[in-house]
Amino acid sequence: MIADVAFDAPVAHPFSYRVPDGWTVAPGQRVVAPLAGAARVGMVVALREGADVDLKPLSRPADGAAILSPAQLDLVRWIADQSLSSIGSTCAALLPPPSADARSAPRPGRRSTLPAPDKPGLLIGAGRERRLLERIEQASGSVLVIAADVETSARWAQRLAKLDRVVRLDSGVGDAERAAAWRALGEGSARLATGTRSALLAPLRPPAMLVLLDEHEPAHKPPGPPRIHSREVVLERAERERCALLLPSATPSVEMWWRADSGRAEMVAAAPGPWPAVSLADTRGILRREPLTPPLARAIRETLAAKRRVFLAVSRASSSLACDECGAVLRCEACLLALAYSRAAATLACRLCGRQVPLMDTCPTCRGRRLSPFGWGAERVEHAVRRRFPDARVARYDPDAARGARADVQRAAAAAANVVIGTRGALRLFGPAALGLAAFVSPDQFLRVPDFRAGERAFAFLWAAAERVGGGGRMIVQSQHPTHYAYDAVVRQDLAGFYRYELKFRAELGYPPFRRLAIVRVRGGAGDEARRLAGAIHAALGASPELTAYPPAPDRQKRVYRVVVKGRADLPRLLEVALAEFRGPRPRSRGIMDVEVDPVEWPF
Repeated sequence: MIADVAFDAPVAHPFSYRVPDGWTVAPGQRVVAPLAGAARVGMVVALREGADVDLKPLSRPADGAAILSPAQLDLVRWIADQSLSSIGSTCAALLPPPSADARSAPRPGRRSTLPAPDKPGLLIGAGRERRLLERIEQASGSVLVIAADVETSARWAQRLAKLDRVVRLDSGVGDAERAAAWRALGEGSARLATGTRSALLAPLRPPAMLVLLDEHEPAHKPPGPPRIHSREVVLERAERERCALLLPSATPSVEMWWRADSGRAEMVAAAPGPWPAVSLADTRGILRREPLTPPLARAIRETLAAKRRVFLAVSRASSSLACDECGAVLRCEACLLALAYSRAAATLACRLCGRQVPLMDTCPTCRGRRLSPFGWGAERVEHAVRRRFPDARVARYDPDAARGARADVQRAAAAAANVVIGTRGALRLFGPAALGLAAFVSPDQFLRVPDFRAGERAFAFLWAAAERVGGGGRMIVQSQHPTHYAYDAVVRQDLAGFYRYELKFRAELGYPPFRRLAIVRVRGGAGDEARRLAGAIHAALGASPELTAYPPAPDRQKRVYRVVVKGRADLPRLLEVALAEFRGPRPRSRGIMDVEVDPVEWPF
């Protein structure tokens, strides 16, 4: 027999090996085989009869049996096709490490014979987590809860432990424990499991239920292959395996809301929960020397006097220009995205279409002469708070920027502070209604980011902060653009109102969910090769009448160019066809091409 084995490598084709006499292997089983002079773990994707003495033999099994069923292997192929990743890389990212005990390998789950649930359920509104726990408790089959990060997975494992035995499939536990958890799910000795992206293919006993927590979080699509959002995987798996699928979210992604709005998912809403008193402070023409307006300073003083905690939300940086007099953000005329500001080059550039305009002196809206790229960062806000409130315990916290021991120290300081200045990640410190005051010092910085998702991200941050305050507290938003629909929706606690405006904007400009996007990056070799290769790629993409390819533009990284392309549902297939000549072996000097379909974090 000959085994075709896929490895964690950026190649589309598998490698063929001779199966030693007496071996029993199957598609979906991992093996160790020689590749490029080293022993590598790969996935058997096919077996065929044949005898070729020139083929190298497999070295040994990595698992004692198949870890993926034929249906799951088909799902892996779909994921690889949609993300333009290799099958081997997809398996390496979405499976636990090989079992140390080959005799006790995890077993693949069974395919359900039950009728498929009607639609995925989008849980929104107050008490969504309580309602989710009730449904999990009532489920009779396996339940897999997918979180965006290890911390959330661990927290949900503790909550589910009150219902039944629960196992963890994330990197917060050891390799042996993950392998044992995978096996326990397949054998049915464990019914409940939590995990992150690496648990998406875990075996489930029917009637199974999949849960994707906070599907709007960008962390559900981390760097590295397969570059596909966990939401798309669970939607496809639920349909293939006839699983129930629940997606609890405070602020669903625009894509998921559109799916529910068009009848392809069920909106499971509840009455709105307690809401803080939200007020907007118009800062047009002010907020130049002091980040705290008088209403905000007064609210901080009153909140501290009431022995309650304060959260001041800040942005890491502002990369665009806005008018300090009317609040208008300078945008690309064609794409309506905020123009990225370069102080060194004295230019404004659209990160989507590559259009550049010279730096202007006056605002095109009000003719004002106060265009500013600057915002209020965490350090400047902390200095102002300490000066105003010297007795307060103040801490800055950005969990996404700190690592290791430094992150632990910052978290401990923030947990003990009564005024926390931080980014969105700092909200993890607070539970529902844990704050007396949440304030956004300069939230327009979130809207100025050159990303068509800027409004969605800002809205999600505002809504999440309001839930941490709850009834009886206050939220203050200091803005130069107080009439923005994201702010208005938070003031009125109106989810539908926000998505109505956002979907209209996306439809008019052809952004997701109405069109799909991809970014093709070219890392250059010697000289100007990256720019020339990006130009050739742009020409190949532009030759397809079903694709819209924007001109190559320099990336933030040195000697890297990118081409942004739009298409419809079959975008991955069209990209594969258009880029076929560039995906094969090329001289090293021509550079490296990297393709990401459906980018979530706009890298500009």
